Amino acid sequence: MSERSKSGRGTPDAVVIGASAGAIQALLHILPALPQDYALPVLIVVHVPPGRRSELTALFAAKCRLPVAEGEDKEPILPGTVTFAPPDYHMLVETGGTISLSRDEQVFFSRPSIDVLFESAADAYGPALVGVVLTGANEDGAQGLAAVAQAGGVTLVQDPASAYARAMPEAALKACREARRLSLDGIVAALLAAGTR
Repeated sequence: MSERSKSGRGTPDAVVIGASAGAIQALLHILPALPQDYALPVLIVVHVPPGRRSELTALFAAKCRLPVAEGEDKEPILPGTVTFAPPDYHMLVETGGTISLSRDEQVFFSRPSIDVLFESAADAYGPALVGVVLTGANEDGAQGLAAVAQAGGVTLVQDPASAYARAMPEAALKACREARRLSLDGIVAALLAAGTR
């Protein structure tokens, strides 16, 4: 983790994204738009059923200019990488800048949970974090995004009107009044502004 996040100046050091129903189409709009020299790590939770192998990394590795992988326990979080939470594990950020995996209880019937990732990342990065809640059909991510805002981070939510499933972005906007409601193009522009140096 850089000195920026410790100093509390708020320059982004990382991006966390959460999505559920409709996630693949939304992420296909966002992730391939990030350039090869993108400066921030991007950590993502997508709700996937337990007991199945996730095809997310293979799908997005073929579409993105950034390296794409599934998170591994104790793995360092590196700039310019895209990391998906593995199926049936919560993915957390530790204060030392590494990933931690957990089999703790499900949150909103989900493991991995968006709230768990966002809350741990807010603790680790403070104001140097960008949190993004996309399409989805439950309330996971709302409390996590509120934690990002309380830590001073940037909070973005897909406009529910353009989401495949609007429940998740609506819950996030309700829990986090300061969040910016954006189209997918607007989210891309915000992420490029945050991580292009």
